[in-house]
Order: sequence, then structure tokens, then C-alpha cells
Amino acid sequence: MSPEKKRAMIKRDHPELSIRQQYKLVRLSRSAFYYTPVGIDADTLAMMKEIDRVLTKYPFFGSRQIAAYLRREGVIVGRHRVRRLMAKMGLEAIYKRPRTSQPHPQHPVYPYLLRKMAIDRPNQVWCADITFVPVRNGFLYLVAIMDWATRKVLSWRLSNTMHADFCVEALNEAIAKYGPPEIMNTDQGSQFTGSAWITTLTEAGVRISMDGRGRYLDNIFIERLWRSLKQEAIYLEEINDGFQARRIVKDWMTFYNTERPHSALDRRTPNEAYWTGLGEQEAA
Repeated sequence: MSPEKKRAMIKRDHPELSIRQQYKLVRLSRSAFYYTPVGIDADTLAMMKEIDRVLTKYPFFGSRQIAAYLRREGVIVGRHRVRRLMAKMGLEAIYKRPRTSQPHPQHPVYPYLLRKMAIDRPNQVWCADITFVPVRNGFLYLVAIMDWATRKVLSWRLSNTMHADFCVEALNEAIAKYGPPEIMNTDQGSQFTGSAWITTLTEAGVRISMDGRGRYLDNIFIERLWRSLKQEAIYLEEINDGFQARRIVKDWMTFYNTERPHSALDRRTPNEAYWTGLGEQEAA
């Protein structure tokens, strides 16, 4: 049976079986369920793509500047519509706290631990963020877990919802592959303040750090990752469905980790910086 037919069998409101149990019964991975993009009308999706393209190129633009920029290109749109669609996509100008994941009023917020800290070794600090990925008939969300010092992407997941599950799956994969970090730093979004994410970190002995309002520089490395991914892969071709999106993201993440040198890493790739750093720690 094809993955598409298996996904069609999954029912979120099944009276007796949880989604996790349904996945197991049809032998479908949890993340595969999220490859179906969020449906949306063509005109709105086209406008969302335009907004995302402009913000990818000029991440410091707010809704007023984006609307003005698009009008200069012949795309007539008001500032308020731009602002509403940016909120739907989870986007905001980089000089403000990212809104990709909104804070939950009942979730605890943890203090920021990285002030004046020298971050210079693998697994000292990880960070995570979520971005918008357009697909022909809708859009998906993408989360990545990154090692701060080496810029290595440790894991990632696509989802058609902003539920915390796909973030926790990515976190569990990263910990299983590389062991827990000393500190995990994120924004104050609900995916990163919810019980599943917090419990996973605390049980692994990880200290939790959260960006304060306006601390955009604490998210700058993943913002750069998203900009490179979109400019070098996402917007170079029309993505038809979630499975194509997954393939494109997977291929680019492999290229980014293993072949793309960084000036901040002495022209090494993230993989080279990560494994060399671990070797130096063991030698010491």
C-alpha cells in the first residue's frame, strides 16, 4: 500500500485509537503524516510566497516595508494583509523576537543563560527554530536543531501543523545521535515551552535557556540557515508536494553539513568543525 493511501487512513479524531497507535498499525512513520501540506487558496498562497521571498532577501523588513516593496514591483497589497499573512506563516522582521512559534500564557519561561558566555565547542549549546516552506497547494513548517558552535544541523522535521510533536521528534533524534547538549536555547514559543519539549530536555539533564524579547541575535545562526536554504534550494524550483519538499530539504541539509564551507569555521564545513571539535575535547 502506498504512503498516500496509508496517510488517508489516519484519523485525528478516531474514537478508540490515538494517532501514534494508528501509525504503528499501518507501519507509517509519524513524520510522514505531516508531509501533506496545509491547504490554502491559490491567491493567498501566492501572496504568502511573495512575502516570504522579500523577507528572505531583506530579513529586517517589517510589514510596512514589505508592502511598499511589493507595490514597487506591481503587487498591490496593504500593510495589514501583509501583517496578517506574516503572522499565519510565523514570520516577523529579524530585529524583533521571531513569532514563528507564539508563547503560551500558561507555559513557564526559562531565563536566558548565554549572556557573555564563550560558546566554542560542540554540544555546549544547541538551538532550534521553525520556518515556513511553501508547496504548490499549501505550505509546511520546518524545524531544525543546530549545534551553535559548529553550525551543524543535527536533525530536522517537516510538519503541516505547529503542534509540538514534530519539534520533539527532531529533538529526540538529535539526542539519540549525538548525546544531549549542556544547554538548549530557543525562543519563547509554545512548541519550546510546552511540557513534551521541556520534559525531554530535563530528563536528558539539559539546561534550558530562552531568548528574551528583542534578542534577535540569539537566533541569527538559524535565520541565516533558513535564508541560505530558501535562496539555494526552496525557491529554485516549484515544489509540488510534501514528499518533494522533504527530498529537497534532505539533499540541501546534507550539502550544507558536508560540503558548504563557512568563513566563521575557518572554511571548514559544519561536519568537519563538529567532529574535529569533539576529537579535541577527547584529546584534552
